[in-house]
Amino acid sequence: MAQLLLVEDDATIGNVLQASLASSGHDVTWHAEGRAAIDFATTAPVDLVLLDLGLPDIDGIDVCRRVRAVQPGCVIVMLTARHEEMDVVVGLEAGADDYLVKPIRLGELLARIRAHLRRVATAGSDESQVIGDLVVDAGRRRVTVGGEEITLRTKEFDLLARLAAEPGVALSRAQLMADVWDTNWFGSTKTLDVHVAALRRKLESVAVPDSVRIPRIATLRGFGYRLEED
Repeated sequence: MAQLLLVEDDATIGNVLQASLASSGHDVTWHAEGRAAIDFATTAPVDLVLLDLGLPDIDGIDVCRRVRAVQPGCVIVMLTARHEEMDVVVGLEAGADDYLVKPIRLGELLARIRAHLRRVATAGSDESQVIGDLVVDAGRRRVTVGGEEITLRTKEFDLLARLAAEPGVALSRAQLMADVWDTNWFGSTKTLDVHVAALRRKLESVAVPDSVRIPRIATLRGFGYRLEED
């Protein structure tokens, strides 16, 4: 039974989502305000958070940052009525792993949650990938470059591990979205671009000697990405 935290101020939507998620076998805690949700996340383990960005007491982006700080391993899915691309990018950079734009189709939401929880449950492979001086330790979910550890969020790690599993191979956007997020994904893949940008910043910012070989994520315009040894 997965522990889910629902943060939604609309009573009608909250009741529907809580009932649907509970009927799917999840343990759901529902809070209508951001501060109460943060307090709960600070004291109880959470597997996945459904977070409405339009909250009455505190901006959902701030809630996302603070929940991510206390629950680094959980999945955060934003529920947003904001259609502007920049709003979505800000939310993803604040720590969210995924997003859905309201009005939300219940079937799509439940499928997305199942996909995220399935990936979390099966993430314990013992295999490690070594590319140059980059080591992706899947068993311990740790990444080091030249012996220096890099802290990655859940989906950042999953994406890097997928790229590292086939170094030098061109992987399409659709394939990466299916393997890291959801096999039934459709619509915008902006979340992929944001996570790639975050990975690049973290790989490039690690303090190591110039002799350390740091792989780079190459953009294949109109197709996808490839991890290649620098």
